[in-house]
Amino acid sequence: MKASIHPQWFEEAKVSCACGNSFTVGATIPEIQVEVCYNCHPFYTGQMKYVDTAGRVDAFRTKQSQAKEKRVTKTEKRRLKRERKIQKELERPETLEELRKTGKKH
Repeated sequence: MKASIHPQWFEEAKVSCACGNSFTVGATIPEIQVEVCYNCHPFYTGQMKYVDTAGRVDAFRTKQSQAKEKRVTKTEKRRLKRERKIQKELERPETLEELRKTGKKH
């Protein structure tokens, strides 16, 4: 086995929940923050608890709508590429004298 490839192991890693509960476990990071733990999770407590899924859904929809707005179709990409190519051709000097005046090498 190779030496020095494994992460550092913390025997007493502290886990802190949003409900205020905290406990220790073994982990590769010294401190872990969680939103739901065994003390407040509806499956373990048997109580119905509102979890903020609406906020997550809204955030996802916002992200998706922004991605749609920025999308460029393949046809549009081809048109833009063609326009850039034409513009580049127009900027090139047509005669040898123009080339010498600009001092650029093409």
